[in-house]
Amino acid sequence: MTLKPEIAKILARIERRSRASRRAYLDRMAHAREAGPSRGVLSCGNLAHVAAACPATSKRRLAGSRAPNLGIVTAYNDMLSAHQPFERFPALIRKAAGAAGATAQVAGGVPAMCDGVTQGQPGMELSLFSRDVIALSAAVALSHNAFDAVAFLGVCDKIVPGLVIAAATFGHLPAIFLPAGPMTSGLPNDEKAKVRERYARGEIGRDELLKAEMQSYHGPGTCTFYGTANSNQMLMEVMGLHLPGASFVNPNTPLRDALTVAGVERILQLTALGEDYVPASAILTERAFVNGIVGLHATGGSTNLVIHLIAMARAAGILLEPADFADLSSVVPLVARVYPSGTADVNHFHAAGGLQALIGDFLASGLLLDDVMTVAGPGLSRYTGEARLEEGTLRHRPVAGSHDPKVLRAAAEPFQPTGGLEVLTGNLGTAIIKVSAIPADRYVVTAPAAVFSSQGEVEAAFRAGRLDRDVVVVVRFQGPRANGMPELHTLTPALSVLQAKGHRVALLTDGRMSGASGKVPAAIHVTPEAADGGPIARIVDGDMIHVDARECRLEAEVSAKTWAGRKPAVADLSGNQWGMGRELFQLFRSAVGPAVAGASPILGEPPGASEHSGQPIGEDAR
Repeated sequence: MTLKPEIAKILARIERRSRASRRAYLDRMAHAREAGPSRGVLSCGNLAHVAAACPATSKRRLAGSRAPNLGIVTAYNDMLSAHQPFERFPALIRKAAGAAGATAQVAGGVPAMCDGVTQGQPGMELSLFSRDVIALSAAVALSHNAFDAVAFLGVCDKIVPGLVIAAATFGHLPAIFLPAGPMTSGLPNDEKAKVRERYARGEIGRDELLKAEMQSYHGPGTCTFYGTANSNQMLMEVMGLHLPGASFVNPNTPLRDALTVAGVERILQLTALGEDYVPASAILTERAFVNGIVGLHATGGSTNLVIHLIAMARAAGILLEPADFADLSSVVPLVARVYPSGTADVNHFHAAGGLQALIGDFLASGLLLDDVMTVAGPGLSRYTGEARLEEGTLRHRPVAGSHDPKVLRAAAEPFQPTGGLEVLTGNLGTAIIKVSAIPADRYVVTAPAAVFSSQGEVEAAFRAGRLDRDVVVVVRFQGPRANGMPELHTLTPALSVLQAKGHRVALLTDGRMSGASGKVPAAIHVTPEAADGGPIARIVDGDMIHVDARECRLEAEVSAKTWAGRKPAVADLSGNQWGMGRELFQLFRSAVGPAVAGASPILGEPPGASEHSGQPIGEDAR
């Protein structure tokens, strides 16, 4: 089916806005490719170091110039459940590469922190910046210039975006992402949420809470709710950086291993040494990013991806703006209900037909672009078949629509006609709100502000009963420049309790709320942030705040005269500058850009984009 004209118009706008920066990027990638196979520029001494620890067969292959060498960049650690399965992957990849007449080496490791561990802790203030550290670490790994292609091993929140930034930066190399998959289903996520709310009300103790948490997070693999980690996996498949059907197959299964082996075999076919050269820069196009945003809206994905997609695109010379997300949301229907937007987890979503059913339906409905390059070959239509292992052979079988309309529906019969994310604007700036889990009667909240500068202050006020009313909880000085823009997910149980009592409740913050944003309206990523003197710093207790996800408005209902007479509040941020490694990130806090530009301290303005740097959000770059 022909692409919907509204999506075609948004794509054309992005291409027009990105013309200069994208051209500069592609020129750099062409120059890098012209240098020839990577090892060809290494001296004999350089090459000897590359091969020194390899077995004899690999040494002979590395000494030549026609056998591809696959670099592995891994985010393995065995504390992070989603990444623990990667312990086995290098050996599996090396064996598959050897069978194909190639070599494979672990080029380097990148850090992988778990936001589930650092929620509400000082370490969370390093979380967003870890994305850029990951990109830098991957660049160090690939700077050895000894590789003809790259296999990236990463799943979770900041890891995939950081690795994509690296893949774009080394975009002359073919790249594939090899996922580990979600853990098997444990305690249902909605039951876990109820236990958390009971704990917040003081009805149960820590022992019962811990028991429920460990029944939910119980084994290897990604957490099963549809947060940032699983949104990443959706994104990599819809953007063509996974093999078809690879995202949601459980770890340590024969099918998972078969997909990993097939991924190695495929990426080795795409190097510049052969006749089917497909660099990452040919996959990471404006069209692929539009597909990614469509997938995000259709599935009710993580709010974090709004920041990350902008940063990933900038690394490839593509200029995305919040208005692009907002305009696509008005066209793309929400067709998935996965916790926190429903009771199902990602395993149920996958069993219901998952991404293959969604992609097939959206291609037929004119909501996704088929004319893209992927690691599987040209055309997103390659991604409409479910991966199966039949008599030891990996095959893809067509998926005939959804098997469970409570979890996944067709675009013609969606859960709601617009996407799972909205962009709010008004006299408080720009913000993101996830609406896929919000009850219909909570889309609009107007209530007095209660202003805080930390999560701890909010929790103390909740325990003291000072929030037992209609309220917009304002938590400011949580932006990237203030303290690294932590997630504030620990506030969810308390705010949910207030809402369950019948109060009109919303959250307003320049921090993040994670992919687990749930049933309480949360206007997040407010830009400009308080530390930059943004309007959120002018709010005082009692101001009427209007959070409107229907009309996409975010307003302080304060007279213009009163508003103009207020000075922005100033916070003592010295407590965020040290401890738990935060003192090492002062350069990041001082250099980071705003959330609307990807909140990156390392990317800056893409080459050729300076003429648009002061342009208002949403205005076309013509």
